[in-house]
Amino acid sequence: MKKAVFGIFSILLLAVFVFPQTYRGRARLVGFVYDQEGNPIEDVKVKLYSILAEAGFDIKTNKEGKWIAMGIRGGQWNIDFEKLGYMPHAISVDVSSFEPNPEVKVTLEKVEGIIITDELKQKLDAGNKLFDEGKLEEAIQAYEKLLEENPDLYIINQNLGNCYFQMEKYDKAVEYYKKILEEDPGNTNAMILIGKAYANKGDDELALEWYKKINFEELKDPTVLYNIGTRFYNMANYEEALKYYQRSVEIKEDFLDGIYQLGLTYLTLGKNDEAIAQFENYLKIDPDSEKADQVKGFLNYLRR
Repeated sequence: MKKAVFGIFSILLLAVFVFPQTYRGRARLVGFVYDQEGNPIEDVKVKLYSILAEAGFDIKTNKEGKWIAMGIRGGQWNIDFEKLGYMPHAISVDVSSFEPNPEVKVTLEKVEGIIITDELKQKLDAGNKLFDEGKLEEAIQAYEKLLEENPDLYIINQNLGNCYFQMEKYDKAVEYYKKILEEDPGNTNAMILIGKAYANKGDDELALEWYKKINFEELKDPTVLYNIGTRFYNMANYEEALKYYQRSVEIKEDFLDGIYQLGLTYLTLGKNDEAIAQFENYLKIDPDSEKADQVKGFLNYLRR
């Protein structure tokens, strides 16, 4: 049977959802995907999801590594990049409907892979399809059989954990996420998922305990940083929250949610000059929204 080499992380479950086309608008977004040598990567799946519309769609890159999203609405979009043999990558972009949007340029990291037969790949795809369709019990059976037949594919434990997470069986999800750490103790994604499961369960202390295990410098996704910071903020651990919000804005300078929450955290800590600077920065990017009115109110209060 013909064999193909795929990156181990590229077999992770990445569910595709079908939504009504409420994401339509008049904005245009263009992007490019390259490898670490600067070469364009063809056939990268680009998954775009509008936060405001709660809907999205998939497209692929051409031979130039280029993709174009035409006729989309403005606001924040989450964009995932997937291709077998490369580490999945996720970003968040604020799209303008009134001004040209800057090109989105992304570099994907190639990963060492394991050998997966075509038959094995088909079985994994079948399990993923069941997950996408919400047939979680059947998906669990498919993944368990796949893992039983191929114990080296320990990363399938993430797929199993994701099934239980969707079923809101968070302790069971954690059980499977931890199995990844047994094989790969430094797996940042598994630690994030464990923290998220505990957070959804309502156990913020355990969630933060796991978030603290993560090497801070390895966190590159502003949304993940923001979410972790918010957990600390909600538990009144403002200094720790500040660190994560600052990092999210360093990575993505126009990350509005991060800027807003950074200003709010400075305000809570009584660091008024820093709060003013962040709120002023927010209004440079978003001067007219409902949240901008809140920011103006904060500034009026701080300047009295």
